[in-house]
Amino acid sequence: MDFLEIYAKHADRYDELVNAEDVDAHLLPAIQAVTPLQGESILEVGVGTGRITRLLVGAGARVVGFEKSPAMLEVARKHLGAHGDGCRLELGDAQSLPVESGWASAAIAGWVFGHFRYWMPQDWRESIGRAISEMRRALRPGGALIIIETLGTGREVPEPPNPALAEYYDWLENELGLVRGHLRTDYLFDSVDQAADVTGFFFGEAFGALVRERAWRRIPECTGLWSRRYEDAGSR
Repeated sequence: MDFLEIYAKHADRYDELVNAEDVDAHLLPAIQAVTPLQGESILEVGVGTGRITRLLVGAGARVVGFEKSPAMLEVARKHLGAHGDGCRLELGDAQSLPVESGWASAAIAGWVFGHFRYWMPQDWRESIGRAISEMRRALRPGGALIIIETLGTGREVPEPPNPALAEYYDWLENELGLVRGHLRTDYLFDSVDQAADVTGFFFGEAFGALVRERAWRRIPECTGLWSRRYEDAGSR
């Protein structure tokens, strides 16, 4: 099963996975180290089932978020339905966002563009570049761009999981000038069986077998956070 099918047809199972992630709550402080959230207007691209969105809204941000998968968006809206004016979630494509220019203090994409590297192998730079240009357009001058991606699930040491992602990360840093930080976002499950079942569904049977072999309830995960501020934001 590929990720597109999971996002389209198995949003609830994906939600079970991400709800077990970042057990030590490192992600929100890492975002707040880059940009303030309380009272700020934030654009989120690729909200998924709303896990990052909930962190942002819980920290006092006003979030406008977009997700391409209707199934994922439905789950996100269920999680965030009580937040009213503090959160607006809509269907949308990262490469063409229906938002005004120059309104957001930060634009965030969590675990989104790494997929473009595989889904669009011939023109991934152009595709990701268009999405990042849209994020920059939404930023007000001095606004922060934040991109969050994997540096290895099941790994204790942060590093790109494969050459394709290494190439993408190098492009973010050396062509676009983003600065990389890293953090741990370990998963914690109630049992080894649950850990193997849930992660095996998303990451594949071989990974599920590794979880059983190592008797992991807590699965190590390293995550990268790339960021940059743009004084010339508000335009493509």
